[in-house]
Amino acid sequence: MSQSIDATAESASIFSAQLLSDVAALPALPGVYRYFDADDILLYVGKAKNLKKRVSSYFQKEHGGTRIGHMVGKIARMETTVVRTEAEALLLENNLIKTLHPKYNILFRDDKSYPYLKMTSHEFGRVVYYRGAIDKRHQYFGPYPNTWAVRETITHLQKVFKLRTCEDTVFKNRTRPCLLHQIKRCTAPCVGLISAADYAKDLAQAAEFLNGDTNTLLESLQREMLAHSDKLAFEQAAQARNKISALTGVLQSQSVEANTSHGAAGEAERDVDIVAVKVHGGRACVNLAMVRGGRHLGDRAYFPAHVSEASDFANVTDDDSASEGITPEALLLQSFIAQHYDGLAIPKIIICAEPIPMELLDALSSQAGHRVRAVQSPREHRRVWLEMAQQNADIALARLLAEEGSQQARTRALVDVLDLNLEEQGRELASLRIECFDISHMSGEATQASCVVFSEHKMQSSQYRRFKINGITAGDDFAAMRQVLARRYATKEGALPQLPDVVLVDGGKGQVSMASEVFVGLGLDLSKIVGVEKGEGRKVGLEELVFADGREKITLPPDSAALMLVAQIRDEAHRFAITGMRAARDKVRISGGKLEEIAGIGAKRRAALLSHFGSVKGIAAASTEDIAKVDGISKTLAEEIYRAVR
Repeated sequence: MSQSIDATAESASIFSAQLLSDVAALPALPGVYRYFDADDILLYVGKAKNLKKRVSSYFQKEHGGTRIGHMVGKIARMETTVVRTEAEALLLENNLIKTLHPKYNILFRDDKSYPYLKMTSHEFGRVVYYRGAIDKRHQYFGPYPNTWAVRETITHLQKVFKLRTCEDTVFKNRTRPCLLHQIKRCTAPCVGLISAADYAKDLAQAAEFLNGDTNTLLESLQREMLAHSDKLAFEQAAQARNKISALTGVLQSQSVEANTSHGAAGEAERDVDIVAVKVHGGRACVNLAMVRGGRHLGDRAYFPAHVSEASDFANVTDDDSASEGITPEALLLQSFIAQHYDGLAIPKIIICAEPIPMELLDALSSQAGHRVRAVQSPREHRRVWLEMAQQNADIALARLLAEEGSQQARTRALVDVLDLNLEEQGRELASLRIECFDISHMSGEATQASCVVFSEHKMQSSQYRRFKINGITAGDDFAAMRQVLARRYATKEGALPQLPDVVLVDGGKGQVSMASEVFVGLGLDLSKIVGVEKGEGRKVGLEELVFADGREKITLPPDSAALMLVAQIRDEAHRFAITGMRAARDKVRISGGKLEEIAGIGAKRRAALLSHFGSVKGIAAASTEDIAKVDGISKTLAEEIYRAVR
């Protein structure tokens, strides 16, 4: 009792009176709560079937030095939303997690949508890989876990049913069969080598195969073969026999097949998801295997963020919570399922090794429009599916940890080489921040500077920046470097809150001297500047590190982990700069500026002009006579161009 009073007293000294008052006023109803820090950054989103009990537990219990205790200490305010049921709270919670990306929730980020196989509604429909919005005029099969699964399925359809894959424009203008017909992958409907009725039959049979009706399809083909044989139509009988043989080979090549016998159980087995979870080394992998149309299509691995932080929340529950004592694997599984199926088709069966709460299954069933069941202890072929998914999760996580371990070793090596002493500053190795600059142009045209950022042991592409360089002599890389550094680190509104640990510049003494002048003018620490100078013969692996603060240059061995990291960052800065420069140059060269507004100047003439003069500026500097020398440009048109571009 006294311990509870002490904890409450401690909470009162940490949290504002307004926050504690808001907690005390919460209703005993289902809902979602959101915690914010003093900077109004969202920390955590949670659900509760009893908001008062759930939220109060954060402020009344002693959390010690755990991650949850660290998070609770940051809470400055909260928001709550009351809903009707716990299932509604669950759906709202995960919608908010996916859209708002709280700092302490498990996040499953995946910017890519799932691919489908599309069968077009053309008279001679084509099969094609597709990703995007669904058009009801066409048939779609899937989703598939990855691009490879779709491509492989299309290959099977070409082998068995010989369906076309070419674009409609190509199909319309063919005068003779293409190579796919020669290798027996297409029946060449483009040149009339198959009737519309026969091709439509092939499409229908392909749809049966994709829907998992393989037994029905094989029986139909066998009847068709016997019927042709009875009529002495041996060529048609041979075609049906070849389909049966090819289809049987495809089915046998599948590593796992569902039991697609008739009946309700067989129907449900056609679309199944298998979810396996592996947690190790502070990281986790959730592996999703998909069965569609009775065929095992493959796997897709997800690596959630904030695993360690979220695991501490598993045991911070009110007394009535059904999830108290939940394992990290079960917590990850529940988070994945709640977030993954938002906006996606949901199969009738989900196979997993961890329990799924009934309220989550009820919410999925309501969303899907059919009952969704979880099979936690599968048998027979279902058990094989789960074992395969678990093995793939193990392999994917081991690969991730190996890659991250290698990257961390590179970071450590560079920190040691540069003698940065992060530990003395009370900082973790992952906090090392490096910004690297590079200049790119094409003979002085479209000069661009790039700034790429390395932190948390990896490149942070969302923090990259490009700078358009103006007001300098064309091709003056030193002046370009001076301008970009001054713009990046000048002390004014919008400047960085703090400098990076290392400022890499792609260049030797000249670029380092220019960077030093900028830093001296801004009153910044010269020890942060490191130049990457090409070695003897400008060969890769012989780079040297040049310092602005007077230290001797360092030549690292070609197999140095530190040099590998420096080269990775430098190459990324160069790539980012040159792609920006090319985009800027092409915008001027290809768009043609005012050329597009001149009547009589189409794509071909515009391309001819730009090819002849190099750019719009080159055209503007030319005389009417010079412009008229370009193929396809008359003297009258040359005069119009001359007036338009000047």
